[in-house]
Amino acid sequence: MEDQSPDHISVGSAPKKSSTSSRGRQRNFSSSTCKDFLRKFVDNELLTSSLEDWFSGHNEDCDFRKPAFDVPFDLTELQNFDYALEGVTFQQLVRMPNALYASTSDVFEATAYLALEDFLHAGIKGLWETFWGPDEAMPFSVACIHSTSSKFYPAEKAISSGKLDGVCATAVLLKNLKHSQGRWDHIVVLALLRPDIGMVSAQGDQEPSSAVLGEALFFALRVLLSRSLSRSSTVLRNSDCVYLLLVDSQFGGVVKVQGDLNKLDFDLNNVYDCAAEWIKKHAKISVSSIDRVWNKLGNANWGDIGTLQVLIALFHSMIQFYGEPKYSLDELATEHSSRLQSRRSERHLVDRQANGNGLFRFQQRSHSPEIVEVQEGAAVDLKPQETLKLEIGSVVLMDDAYSQKGFQINGILTDSDPPIYTSTPVEESTKTYLLYVGSSPSHLEPAWEDMNSWYQVQRQTKVLTLMKQRGISSRYIPQMVSSGRVVHPGPCNKPNSSGSCGHPWCSTPILVTSPVGETISNLIRNGLFGVEEALRCCHDCLSALAAAASSGIRHGDIRPESVIRVNNGSRHPYFVLIGWGHAILEDRDRPVMNLFFSSTFALQEGKLCAASDAESLIYLLYFCCGGVCPELDSVESALQWRETSWSRRVIQQRLGDVSAVLKAFADYVDSLCGTPYPMDYDIWLKRLRRTINEDHGKEVDTSSS
Repeated sequence: MEDQSPDHISVGSAPKKSSTSSRGRQRNFSSSTCKDFLRKFVDNELLTSSLEDWFSGHNEDCDFRKPAFDVPFDLTELQNFDYALEGVTFQQLVRMPNALYASTSDVFEATAYLALEDFLHAGIKGLWETFWGPDEAMPFSVACIHSTSSKFYPAEKAISSGKLDGVCATAVLLKNLKHSQGRWDHIVVLALLRPDIGMVSAQGDQEPSSAVLGEALFFALRVLLSRSLSRSSTVLRNSDCVYLLLVDSQFGGVVKVQGDLNKLDFDLNNVYDCAAEWIKKHAKISVSSIDRVWNKLGNANWGDIGTLQVLIALFHSMIQFYGEPKYSLDELATEHSSRLQSRRSERHLVDRQANGNGLFRFQQRSHSPEIVEVQEGAAVDLKPQETLKLEIGSVVLMDDAYSQKGFQINGILTDSDPPIYTSTPVEESTKTYLLYVGSSPSHLEPAWEDMNSWYQVQRQTKVLTLMKQRGISSRYIPQMVSSGRVVHPGPCNKPNSSGSCGHPWCSTPILVTSPVGETISNLIRNGLFGVEEALRCCHDCLSALAAAASSGIRHGDIRPESVIRVNNGSRHPYFVLIGWGHAILEDRDRPVMNLFFSSTFALQEGKLCAASDAESLIYLLYFCCGGVCPELDSVESALQWRETSWSRRVIQQRLGDVSAVLKAFADYVDSLCGTPYPMDYDIWLKRLRRTINEDHGKEVDTSSS
């Protein structure tokens, strides 16, 4: 009996197409009908001919300065992707030959296919290691597709066996042990190497020719139909969206095709007209600009628009077939801000203020960012509009995906930017929570914005969720009560759950945590931070750090605004370490650079050692207990102050005036600074508890520490 799988259907002289995934749909057509349709749907030129009038109509209806189709990625998305890939190394080893379209020699064509295959391998390898991590084996491979046999070969094998003339495309495939030779429904992305792609850019056109685009649509539909026949639920979920790459030896672009195959008329007597009708009426087609991918030496321009478009198409396709990455794009993109801060520190462009803002601040005016120079000592009111400001007494409505909840604003815990509010649930007036408000997605411009609100809301939400998943439970660490999005007045017509309808409040993120307290800054301001508070603060913060460290998490941003004293009516108030948005979850994360409170190792290396959080806690206690505040205007001056203070035992003596155990703890931390040796939290927690109990006759609650 003849094999009915799509892998054994000849495609004549035409090439093939790639795949992506979207929302899987219930199939309402039979497998046999689809296979018969595929068996007859083999000539891309016949499909292009059926679409010729449609292509012409698009060109006539469209202003010649604008493309007929939407673009798959806007500039902001590409820019964010560029930030996420900052510092990532991609290495194409096989160089692309120059000007393939100017030569018909077999050597040029063979080298081009080898270079394209190596380029795709370098791209998926770099993306996999960046977003999913290098620990797991990469589940993708690259191979060429033969047009008449529909078989997959490495380019070298196709060349050595004399089958290069029949190669129609190069595919990124999902590896499958049962089908090691590759299958059409395992195609993740398909690249078409055609000699005239660059002519589009040279002639100033906005989109590929109808012949090239028709061929791309032909392969797009073949891949989608092949996926719809798959027995894999993962592949079936991807049967309504696919990406294709169009390249020559210099230029490249992306075509994205989306559509519901249930709306395709499977008339076996008229397959090309049916396919053309589906494309015209039921498919959403996006076509990118054609931009340079390879330079004249044959090296890929990894950071340029053309290559970024190809890489982001690969990235989205990999997500659809393998799931969400370990490291999100937005999370990696935000590291651009910390890298900017490090670069400014290298160039001595840091401010004299402890908040770490530099001498150059970015001001947003409508959509045109402008750099404003702030003279040293001058005060400039920039009034950024990114963050929603809430008034005391107002009620904010939050949608947490399960229900809508109202919170009444009682006050402001800190007047930082963005502020932290104290609030009461409308339906539970006896409870109080801290409420953080982030920035609306419609206002975010990653190149310029202050990322404080993102760390404070979105990233802290991630960290607290991770702590809960890992079973970290401590009364000295805040608990996440709820998280969601602001529900704004009036109608909301946002396109999807992560989008925005254009209202300035739409999709603004909110985080609600417990408990509520008073910051150390306010305690010091009101003269309420004494010996007992210093000991309890040290014990409670150390307990929080120990609990987090047990799961490999470090705080990375200890300062007076990050510690609150909670007085819940019991005899003994306690301290809670808040502000976990900058927490270090893995080696690639970078801590906040604070001239006054960052550890020595953090200032020198841009990362934390085992004792870094404890060292920051020592600086916090030192300044809170009357330590002299130095003039620090650069990383060098901060490091010099630390070296002098520790060597002259200024810090130890100041803490020794408060308590002998704090002095001993400072000496212990000093001995560990910059070393790989772990902290012994237990022994110091016991000593602190004993000191508090003996010296002050009050017990420390250790029930959840």
